[in-house]
Amino acid sequence: MNGNGQRMSRRSFVGSLAAALATLWLSPRGVRAAAAPAAKGVLRKAIPATGETLPVIGLGTSRTFDIGGDQSTLSTFAELLQVFFDHGGELIDSSPMYGEAERVVGELLRRLGHPDQLFAATKVWTDGARAGIRQMEDSRRKWGVRRFDLMQIHNLRDWQTHLKILKGWKEEGKIRYLGITTSHGRYHRELEEIMRTEGLDFVQFSYNIEDRSAEERLLPLAIDRGMAVLVNRPYQLGELFSKVKGRPLPEWAAEFDGLSWGQFFLKFVVSHPAVTCAIPATSKIKHLQDNMGAGFGRLPGPQMRQRMADYFASL
Repeated sequence: MNGNGQRMSRRSFVGSLAAALATLWLSPRGVRAAAAPAAKGVLRKAIPATGETLPVIGLGTSRTFDIGGDQSTLSTFAELLQVFFDHGGELIDSSPMYGEAERVVGELLRRLGHPDQLFAATKVWTDGARAGIRQMEDSRRKWGVRRFDLMQIHNLRDWQTHLKILKGWKEEGKIRYLGITTSHGRYHRELEEIMRTEGLDFVQFSYNIEDRSAEERLLPLAIDRGMAVLVNRPYQLGELFSKVKGRPLPEWAAEFDGLSWGQFFLKFVVSHPAVTCAIPATSKIKHLQDNMGAGFGRLPGPQMRQRMADYFASL
């Protein structure tokens, strides 16, 4: 929406997107004036529905944040989350499907004093209206937030029921944005139909330099429909690293400020014009620091993206 509360038109969004990408490629130091010193230079992209911007690198919690209550482990994760925020991170994505992840996120946020820059995103993953409402309210209590910035329907589960509720919640101000997700290619056709017929703010699906099927229909459709895109599995569950193990990073990666294979893979993802934010998950601080590094410097343009894809396919 614009300042008058109206959803941006496709033409307006595409124009804004082109300008934003030009800024990212030609002037990578541009950020919001209010950004903290440690976050200067963070690359940001617009949410089409409103024009609000997000850093291109977020944090996923699948598998990694499903930990117990051991205080030493929680302290390590609190440090990890602080590093995320110190590097300009904002969007944290979770789900009731991820075991103890939501409870852990809430505990860590309390330890850090609930940083103001948090963009809280989770999902509803159950059947039925009453169960969905209970689950979402339980998630809010676990996180300790007044409301979620983004509530998503996880893996399309009972999506007609939950979408009706989320539309009402958005109108009432109980959530800021609504979306739907999948991490399975077999759901792409159904997701495409939902995207064509429903007014969604966000969609989330898998996309990476090896699995590029989303380039055919979903990513172009997201631009056409004015939907923000969150990308899960940007490392193909770690499989991408096995293919480059022992191989040096190509020298030309320096042309888009790629300093590691992790940054090579992430910059490929977030440089697609439709992608708003990638959400890699990790439990290691050094890996988080490397992930966050992909959100700084230059992004590859179309020709470089093709070069990257061709190079990886040749391995």
